[in-house]
Amino acid sequence: MTTVKCISPIDGSVYAERETLSTEAAQDAVARARRAQKAWAARPLQERVDLVMAALKEIENSTDRMTEELAHQMGRPVRYGGEFGGLQERTSHMAKIAADALAPKVIEDSAAFSRKIMREPHGVVFVVAPWNYPYMTANNTIAPALIAGNSVILKHASQTILVGEHLADAYRAAGVPEDVFQNVVLSHDTTSALIADNAFDFVNFTGSVGGGQAMERAAAGTFTGVATELGGKDPAYVRADANLDTAVDGVMDGAMFNAGQCCCGIERIYVHESLYDAFVEKAVAWVNNLNLGNPLDQATTLGPMANVRFANEVRAQIDEAVAAGAKAHIEKMDADDGGAYLTPQVLTDVTHEMRVMRDESFGPVVGIMPVKDDEEAIALMNDSQFGLTAAIFTADAEAAEAIGQRLETGTVFMNRADYLDPALCWTGCKQTGRGAGLSELGYHALTRPKSYHLKKA
Repeated sequence: MTTVKCISPIDGSVYAERETLSTEAAQDAVARARRAQKAWAARPLQERVDLVMAALKEIENSTDRMTEELAHQMGRPVRYGGEFGGLQERTSHMAKIAADALAPKVIEDSAAFSRKIMREPHGVVFVVAPWNYPYMTANNTIAPALIAGNSVILKHASQTILVGEHLADAYRAAGVPEDVFQNVVLSHDTTSALIADNAFDFVNFTGSVGGGQAMERAAAGTFTGVATELGGKDPAYVRADANLDTAVDGVMDGAMFNAGQCCCGIERIYVHESLYDAFVEKAVAWVNNLNLGNPLDQATTLGPMANVRFANEVRAQIDEAVAAGAKAHIEKMDADDGGAYLTPQVLTDVTHEMRVMRDESFGPVVGIMPVKDDEEAIALMNDSQFGLTAAIFTADAEAAEAIGQRLETGTVFMNRADYLDPALCWTGCKQTGRGAGLSELGYHALTRPKSYHLKKA
């Protein structure tokens, strides 16, 4: 066994420490999940929905725990109140659409034949969740997987190890059987061994490209479904007809909220040359109004990055860009300690030769480039190995849709960014991975089709 530690970005102290399960204990957890799944799937759908919603209520009753633990684990300022709003929106929507999304598709119901397609739960679903939005990203899969009749095993990121425990506490208090939803602490080796041994019927992974590749390698030859949401380098395009103030506020919030640690955060900005100078001036002023500091302080609007090594990667990208000719617009802030507390940065004179415009930063830095027209913007937006979301700021919805049809991305936004609509499919392309989360397609991903062709006597 090994020990997993959560190092708090607030002060570098060990905030939580847990031992990983032995291989035997992990195998036993999977066996218990598999035994419990059949009885769980046999329960009426509405009963499963009600239990998931009861778990949501348990979390609502403990939002103070959520908010404080998030600040200590990954640095989100307490002023934002945790993640319950988004958690409620997504879970409630999936509960609302469950009956329709999981309903049989009847092809024929006549005196001669009954033909239909039913949805069957996979069995045991393995969720590997990230630290940046640790409640919402985990429950995006947990809630619909349970509602669909699967049992779930959750492995949470070491940075947010207590989130898995909080979720397990809530589901247990709501009445979901302990073996139906389990939170486990596993080493990478044990995780890979379980997947390779065909322990799970479906794997949902959110994390790095390297992590997703490891999941797929482990599952090779097992025919286990693997859904992935991996890296991102999401662009925003501000057209000549955009409302400048709306664009600055929307784009910069998308780039800086949560210290830039958002899967669909804005990491590169393309502005029509007619608005470019004004946009940069307003963007710099917007960032200079942020208050970098201790996330436990109500006045803090920008907390530390979740880990010093994440901040060091962002600093390296900024330093490399400046050395190659980029201009940094934000002076070092008082709270910047050279560690997890990192001054947010706006860069101009950037090019796609620089890592800060090419590699995932996952931090509070963004590069801004002028473009002469839609064609140049589209070419630059598509010049990326990733494809999760893209945001277009414009007064012309038809133009936004036409541009969106040419973008290599999973979601197209207009006049907003960094938002996940639970009624729409959350998906990506290229090295962002493959998957279908939330919406009715989320239910389809968490179940398998089963066809009935019944010839009546």
